Amino acid sequence: MVTTLSRSLAAAVLAVLPLTLSPTAAHAAETLPLAEAVTRLPVATESRDGYSRDSFRHWNTGLDPADGCNTRSEVLLDEAIEAPAVGAGCRLTGGRWFSYYDATWVTSASNLDIDHMVPLAEAWDSGASAWSAGRREAYANDQGAPQSLVAVTARSNRSKADQDPAQWLPPAADVHCRYAAEWVATKLRWNLAVDTTERAALHDLANACPDQTVSYEPAP
Repeated sequence: MVTTLSRSLAAAVLAVLPLTLSPTAAHAAETLPLAEAVTRLPVATESRDGYSRDSFRHWNTGLDPADGCNTRSEVLLDEAIEAPAVGAGCRLTGGRWFSYYDATWVTSASNLDIDHMVPLAEAWDSGASAWSAGRREAYANDQGAPQSLVAVTARSNRSKADQDPAQWLPPAADVHCRYAAEWVATKLRWNLAVDTTERAALHDLANACPDQTVSYEPAP
């Protein structure tokens, strides 16, 4: 009798386990060579029809609404090499940052932009147009991966604008491998597509960066 009951319980547990474990498995982190990561990107024709920057609610209350800092400020605090002082309303004074796009040290938060590694317009073109407003907001404020949002000089960010790696690469040539890896990681994290020109540019970068790896975790 006990044996039969034990077997029944075991079978019930096994039946439930896949349902319990599948969310974790679905969001497992991966690290792979850049060349292989590029091949995993879905390819599709891009379209900007209907795009508006307002479709992505960005700089919301951030990870901790109680701290008074929005996403922009939280990224600045997280990426500071020397921490700034935090005043009323999360006003930042002092501090020091390194803008890796152009190898520039910055000592005033007002001279920094928070760049979306894959710009909002590019994300829209690549699949985000089909997302819910809530998912677009999550994308625009993504602090779940270090490469999603990056503090850089306003000059370099505005030079990049909404261009992909076929059109723009950071002025600092020695970071092109890192930049390509972070771009690919962001697209894989959010299951965003590439067009054929973009994919060709990424393949060229992967060939030039044989030792570069890509680490990413799919977004929830």
